[in-house]
Amino acid sequence: MPYSHPQLLTREQALGRNRHLLPGALAFAGTAGFINSIALGAFGSPVSHMTGAVSYLGLEFAGGRLRTAAATFTIIIAFMLGAALAGLIVGAQDLAPGRRFGWAILCEGGLLAAAMFVLTSGHSSGVALIAMACGLQNATTSSYFGLMIRTTHVTGTVTDIGVMLGHGLRHRHVERRKLVFMVGVVAAFGAGVWIGALADARWGPSVLAVAAAGCAAAGISIVLFPRWMMGRTAPGK
Repeated sequence: MPYSHPQLLTREQALGRNRHLLPGALAFAGTAGFINSIALGAFGSPVSHMTGAVSYLGLEFAGGRLRTAAATFTIIIAFMLGAALAGLIVGAQDLAPGRRFGWAILCEGGLLAAAMFVLTSGHSSGVALIAMACGLQNATTSSYFGLMIRTTHVTGTVTDIGVMLGHGLRHRHVERRKLVFMVGVVAAFGAGVWIGALADARWGPSVLAVAAAGCAAAGISIVLFPRWMMGRTAPGK
């Protein structure tokens, strides 16, 4: 957990509280893939995960491309600031989703809208705003009921899938519900990248408006109707 203490849930609690978890995770993963593909088209560096960005930073320094290295470093800092913003908004006292999650998602929509205006104005610095939005989203979903859910990158998810498949080959028990969940998140991220690449090729960075509007709508809905959007057990905070 980046900023909070996980809550222990029994299997019954997890299943009862999180029936809406899969569609939400798929939407977030698809959004991350979508905006990451647009950032790649604008700058050539990934912003939804920092492994690639840090790798690019090392390569740019090694090649003496200090200006590009500085821009990549800005992306890394922006991602971290987005995560810090999530910690500030959501907090660590109560990890059950409610209005605080809605405000965080609404902020993500605002960041994406700002990124769209900056990029369509011809300034690549808007990519840092996309990175900040990704950091905010990743930190927000990571605190969901204390569950470790990464929606802006799939490295850990693919690793877990491989481990579960290995357990299956050894005739060990594999929780199919969890496996389906993880495969779905990876597929949603890939589909988001594909759709984003096609949309970016045709309309450019202006397609960020779609992701911004989606986040804004989801955030407002959760703020106004937290129990209906997040499940009956969600508090109206």
